[in-house]
Amino acid sequence: MPKTLEGQITMEKTPSYFVTREAPARISAMSRDTKLIVVVRDPVTRAISDYTQTLSKKPDIPSFESLTFKNRTTGLIDTSWSAIQIGIYAKHLDNWLQHFPMGQILFVSGERLISDPAGELGRVQDFLGLKRIITDKHFYFNQTKGFPCLKKAEGSSKPHCLGKTKGRTHPRHRPRGGAEAARLLQALQHEVLPDDGT
Repeated sequence: MPKTLEGQITMEKTPSYFVTREAPARISAMSRDTKLIVVVRDPVTRAISDYTQTLSKKPDIPSFESLTFKNRTTGLIDTSWSAIQIGIYAKHLDNWLQHFPMGQILFVSGERLISDPAGELGRVQDFLGLKRIITDKHFYFNQTKGFPCLKKAEGSSKPHCLGKTKGRTHPRHRPRGGAEAARLLQALQHEVLPDDGT
């Protein structure tokens, strides 16, 4: 982590931290006062996104359904598949709660970051004890990407949108087995996480 002056907030983003077993102990050893922000999505949507990303690089992988289920007849999900395992948020949260109190963890809804970015970032600013300065006026909806982007910042010649691998088109309907997977994955979630991921 870079050195931080008094009055500054240092942020670091690594998507794999939340699911890396050793990360909570390491971060806690560095600073027990660290505040954690975890962006979560509907577990089936994120599994489909993971699958779509892999499929774009390896078109010959097995179908989503064959990777999702150990036994399709009984509906037994293969929780060893990483795309499913990452979405079992309660399991990962339990590991973090051994090192950090729930009050230092904010769950941000990935869905609401798209539908209401200013509102969701308002929650982040409140959590960090910051004055709310990021508002609706900082965003515009990019029709091509299908999600909000940042308007042109001071000193910048153009607006900022996430890279070309973000906003990739997913199947319009969940793949066969998606509804079953959603029901079973929801059963694996913990009461600590409300239904909307916050």
